[in-house]
Amino acid sequence: MLPEYRKVSSRHPKITMSYAEKEPNGQPTKSIVIYDGQCNFCQSQIRLLRRLDIGKSHLDYLSLHDPLVSQDFPDLTYEALMKEMHIVDPEHRVFAGSEAVKFLCRKLPLLWLIAPLVHLPGTKHIWKSLYDFVARNRYRLAGKNCDSGSCKID
Repeated sequence: MLPEYRKVSSRHPKITMSYAEKEPNGQPTKSIVIYDGQCNFCQSQIRLLRRLDIGKSHLDYLSLHDPLVSQDFPDLTYEALMKEMHIVDPEHRVFAGSEAVKFLCRKLPLLWLIAPLVHLPGTKHIWKSLYDFVARNRYRLAGKNCDSGSCKID
């Protein structure tokens, strides 16, 4: 079964992703993880992903509160981004929520051991429900932090 994803609209074919590493042809080389930079739980998960991304060669990170998000990804609404983490890969495919977690399990070698577990047939609903529960309750789990107003990972 192919992973669920959608492409960022062709209405905006020149996504600049000015903050991302690019090939000489201008194509981004890394997938972009768009997360809630005001969420302490989300920030801790991004720190973990940075450690799991050996060689720092697979992922870049961007808080959904950064103005570059609306500039580079106009099809991704603030409401959708607040609901769940999104990943935009170099081919401009978008993975969200539990599908984004599955994408990470395939992309990061240190997560390959758990990839078969999250891809077991018949478990999609379980992973989606679990992800949705955590996403809805993320501020209750670990709080919210935005001291400077920009909420970025150090």
